[in-house]
Order: sequence, then C-alpha cells, then structure tokens
Amino acid sequence: MTPASRSPVLAHLRTVRVGTRNGPKIEAVRQALAAYVGGVEVVGHAVGSGVPDQPVGYREIVDGARQRARAALAEGPCELAVGIEDGLVALPEVRGEVLNVGAAVVSDGRREALGLSSGFAYPPRCAERAIASREPIGHLFDGLWREREPEVEAGPSALSVGNVGKLSLGVLTRAEYGRHAVLCALIRFLHPDLYFDA
Repeated sequence: MTPASRSPVLAHLRTVRVGTRNGPKIEAVRQALAAYVGGVEVVGHAVGSGVPDQPVGYREIVDGARQRARAALAEGPCELAVGIEDGLVALPEVRGEVLNVGAAVVSDGRREALGLSSGFAYPPRCAERAIASREPIGHLFDGLWREREPEVEAGPSALSVGNVGKLSLGVLTRAEYGRHAVLCALIRFLHPDLYFDA
C-alpha cells in the first residue's frame, strides 16, 4: 500500500508550511505526513508565537502553537500549516509535578485541529527556575547538561536530538516527540466527516 492510498483525504497536499525554522520540529511534520502522503514540500518559517519565551500552562502552549500555524499560513500558498509549541504544565494535584508538554495545531485556513505530545519531567533545578523566572528551560537545561557532561557537544540541544533526546539517552528524539503531537492533530483532517462535517 502506498502512502497516498492510505489517506486519500490528504492526497491533495503539495506544500505544508511550519511556523518555525527549528530543524527537528520541521522534521517532525515531515515524518508525520510521510505516513499518509508522499511528495509534500515542508517549508519552515521564522514566525512569532505571541506567547512568552517560556510558555507555562496549556493555554499559553496551545496559543503559541495556534499563532505559529496561523502565521505560517500567511507566509504563502499552501494546503496546510502547522504550529508547534512546547511549555511547562504544573500538576498540583499530582504532588506538584511539572511536565514539559508539546502542542501542535494544524490549519487549512478554515479548520484547525489540536494535538498534544506525551509529557516528560525536566530536572527540578531547571523546571522550578523556568516557572519562577520564565527563563527558557532549554537554556537552563543546556547549562545544567554542560556542567554534568563538559566533554559532550556544546551546541543547543533544541537543534539536535532535543532535551528529551538527551534525557531519554537518544531513544525519543525531539523530532519523534513532536511527530506525536502532529499525528494527533492530523486525526481530525484524516476523518473530516467525523469532526468537521458533523
């Protein structure tokens, strides 16, 4: 079975724009679409999220993803646009647990769909400071990781395997983590009769 035959509703896709220039996030979109349709050009754009550099709470995370999708849609002709945003969610009902969660919003200009990633915990030293000061957790984590592993790569992990990739020892990369959120958002577009036409 060819990818396009698995989803005739996505077979019309030629260009998909993504509201970021971050390579792993663009790859997340590319991989998610490849499961359903081939030959799609996935183009990244540097756009603003409209939320703080360190989003906290589901509202800011989803708003950031939505703003990125809408801004990407405005960048030029395309059939779909995707925005991806990560942030921290405090779970006071679970002993004050704080998890990083990613959101993806997919839009065709008329309809939007939301999907979420799984959640993972950053070391408390990073998470507590990020929530208190709104300092981007990626920078905090990179600093902590350099202290712990001074002989390892010095570049920002967000542009490679990601923080989740480092913490999972490479098993769950940043691109794969984002792919899950994009796939969950695409579900509505795979079954428009069940979601949009009802």
